[in-house]
Amino acid sequence: MARNKYPEETKKLIVDTAARLFMEKGYDHTSIQDIIDNLGGLTKGAIYHHFKSKEDIVYAVFEKMYAQADIDTKKVCESKNMNGFQKLQEVFRLSIFNPAQNDVLVVAIDMIKNPQLLVIYLRDMVQTESTEMVRRILEEGIEDGSIKTEYPKELAEVLMLLGGIWINPMVYHCDSSEIVKKVRFYQHMLEALGLNIIEDSWIDQIESYAALYQENQK
Repeated sequence: MARNKYPEETKKLIVDTAARLFMEKGYDHTSIQDIIDNLGGLTKGAIYHHFKSKEDIVYAVFEKMYAQADIDTKKVCESKNMNGFQKLQEVFRLSIFNPAQNDVLVVAIDMIKNPQLLVIYLRDMVQTESTEMVRRILEEGIEDGSIKTEYPKELAEVLMLLGGIWINPMVYHCDSSEIVKKVRFYQHMLEALGLNIIEDSWIDQIESYAALYQENQK
């Protein structure tokens, strides 16, 4: 491959190769050299031209995994057939039943052991489009009367932080039974805020994610 002439193809090859290796071996057991060895002759320089570190590579892999989910979520946000509450519930449902969740947990990153990646992840929980999207949905719900809160920005941040970090086994290590307790508390807290958006039937799916992560940490 002509690396300089086709930089996007080179980048895609790196991401696709890394994704396959991460799925096969796990993140911690895949080195930069492993990725190089599977790139069909590309050099280490080709990787570092596009990515500064393995953390940057896995972040690009996650973006690839979640690409379809991002499209589906955007469609919900733009829907004219749902009120704010219904949109918020559907966004939660899409997140919980997103097939990419399984792949991410197979990669089995221990965020506590990867502070650089943890910092990026924490930043994205509160400072990116996802949190802004939730804030806009909450404000839409306030306007149409389906959601009641005086703190849409703060509530959006708390929803993302608890849902994406506190209940995330890659950040807070806990077994599947502990995850269930956390999700039930999260559900209880949301109901107290008038947001009865997490259905009981969803909790089994979240429990299975925790079990999958534990299995791939062995």
